[in-house]
Amino acid sequence: MKQQKRITFNSKFGLVMASVGSAVGLGNIWRFPCEAGEHGGGAFLIVYVFCVMILGLSVMLAEFFLGRASQKDAVGTFKVLAPGTMWKITGYNGVLAAFLIFGFYSVVSGWTLEYIYQSATGNLNVSSVEEFTGNFEKFTADAFRPVVWIFIFTLITHIVVMSGVKKGIERTSKLMMPLLFVILIILCVRSLMLPNAIEGVKFFFKPDFSKITSDVVLSALGQAFFSVSVGMACMITYASYFNKSINMPNTAISVVTLDTLVAILAGVVIFPAVTSFNISPSQGPALVFITLPNIFQQMPFGNLWSLIFFVLLAIAALTSIISLHEVVTAYLHEQYKLSRNKATAIVSLCGFAVGVVCSLSFGVLSHFKIFGIIIFDLLDFVTANLMLPLGGMFICIFVGWFINKKVLKDELTNNGTIKFRLFCIFVVVIRYVAPIIIALICIKKLGLF
Repeated sequence: MKQQKRITFNSKFGLVMASVGSAVGLGNIWRFPCEAGEHGGGAFLIVYVFCVMILGLSVMLAEFFLGRASQKDAVGTFKVLAPGTMWKITGYNGVLAAFLIFGFYSVVSGWTLEYIYQSATGNLNVSSVEEFTGNFEKFTADAFRPVVWIFIFTLITHIVVMSGVKKGIERTSKLMMPLLFVILIILCVRSLMLPNAIEGVKFFFKPDFSKITSDVVLSALGQAFFSVSVGMACMITYASYFNKSINMPNTAISVVTLDTLVAILAGVVIFPAVTSFNISPSQGPALVFITLPNIFQQMPFGNLWSLIFFVLLAIAALTSIISLHEVVTAYLHEQYKLSRNKATAIVSLCGFAVGVVCSLSFGVLSHFKIFGIIIFDLLDFVTANLMLPLGGMFICIFVGWFINKKVLKDELTNNGTIKFRLFCIFVVVIRYVAPIIIALICIKKLGLF
């Protein structure tokens, strides 16, 4: 494995913040509380934490190995580590998944900007859930306003990625991620001050073990897998910018721990709020864009709390979408020898086009359906239920079975200069446990189990 000089993150703090930023997204803020609310609260939380520390950590570490060992983009990684084989298809799968997710994710990211604007201008002062629902549906079906927000969000992402790994991605992550934690803590304090908030806290942290079923376990496994941003080549690409002195096991633990902390803090924000107003937390996107704004308007200074919350969502969306953009940009830059500026421009333009089509699928293109679902939902389904699980599974198989164990151990221990006492357990998880579990998750999500 011949190494070439490659740009790296300036500091450990910078690379951890960038990696956490990639992992933390809208799924941590609303999907995790929704899953926990639907599957027993504290019981789900315990299973989730166990799963993310075993499955999520192991798969992330496998991706870290691939990226740093190869010092290449997602496709180049497999060309270097398995030359002349079909394993590069796994890299292509990751790049395509990242691009498609970038396209439809930019739509939801744009929604957060709309709600920041509405909160700042006081236009969220409506009196009922029905009004919030009507306004949300009217906005998403509009052919113009959502596209404007997609353009602005894509432009911000474009500027960050075009600025490079150090001046763009690392610098932005070092600013945005601490700010995200500060905002989360502020919202936690406010939520805990609500009437009857303690009931939400008890639901979230006091487990009822009788509620732990096979469905709860599989749901927790699925959330653990997707919450740490594996299977879409983001961690492979970011790890390719790690220098050789970085302790990858400790870095992976830091990233997974902080990512889990964001999900837990989001639960502390959501559960006291919804129980205080006697609302179910398992409402998907409606929870974020309809139910919670309605709750905020019933609080003193409601527009302020709504503004803070949607700024939080926008930050989470931005740090994730930057990593998705970088996966595709790095691929075009390295595999086709394009300048970074040109590669970034191509990804931004094409991603914006996909985002526009996805946005219009809620309105003027709502009649155009594939397999009975709109384009936005199709891309969401295909990436989440097929491409990411398959990508994660094949990465585990590749690292576990086709990489020499000595090569793997040398890379993860920096040629024996650091200790990795759980290496044997890591190999067992990657070889046997993770592929089987990911296959079960995939089968469950396809409705076959």
